Amino acid sequence: MARGQVDVIVHSLKDLPTTVSEGTTLLTTPGPREDPRDVLCGSTLAMLREGARVGTGAPRRVAQLLALRPDLDVVPIRGNVPGRLAKTTKGSLDAVVLAAAGLNRLGLTPEVHEVLDPAVFPPSPGQGALGIQVRTDSHAARLLAQTGDARVDGCVRAERALLAELHGGCSVPVGAWGRLEDGRLHLSAAVTSVDGTTQVTAAGSGPVDEPEKLGYTIAGELLAQGAAEILAGIRTT
Repeated sequence: MARGQVDVIVHSLKDLPTTVSEGTTLLTTPGPREDPRDVLCGSTLAMLREGARVGTGAPRRVAQLLALRPDLDVVPIRGNVPGRLAKTTKGSLDAVVLAAAGLNRLGLTPEVHEVLDPAVFPPSPGQGALGIQVRTDSHAARLLAQTGDARVDGCVRAERALLAELHGGCSVPVGAWGRLEDGRLHLSAAVTSVDGTTQVTAAGSGPVDEPEKLGYTIAGELLAQGAAEILAGIRTT
């Protein structure tokens, strides 16, 4: 984009830094948003035996799993979705944690054994949403200026504002879940130590047209409970 080779970049929003590159703009988030929740494939959480081997490559998922089930043996995994699922059928893992969005887009929803409750297992900020990035004041920016879904955009802006206030990124165990209910924007979030032993949570609501304010407010509540110390400990390991 900086060299002019492309005019538009489509991202998985959860992987995009909260500060975009200089000279570029993140457009209003398109809708509809795919399911932002995480899912368990291979077993339900309650049915996993003590010491079961569960695969995931995300620090947030590791932390949240151990907060719920400290007995689990969480195994780091990489690779594409079919390859990860195959580890459960071949017996090397009892279950894997994946994003519902990816499974839905690949037509693999039947592989889901349990949808994890986002109230206790909040997803990555922006999960399930797309981010459309353009050069500021470009023809593409003008052409696409009226696209997007304001309702989806408000939810993800609240989530990303919270993440920015915590100085986090996609590799830290911060979960956030924004949604519209009864004409209000609701946001719940959690910061969890990687070993799952310490977790702080906060939730609240605000006007739909002030998503960043809500994100900053909930982030402040997390910081007041010790979120900065949890994240500092992770960054120094």
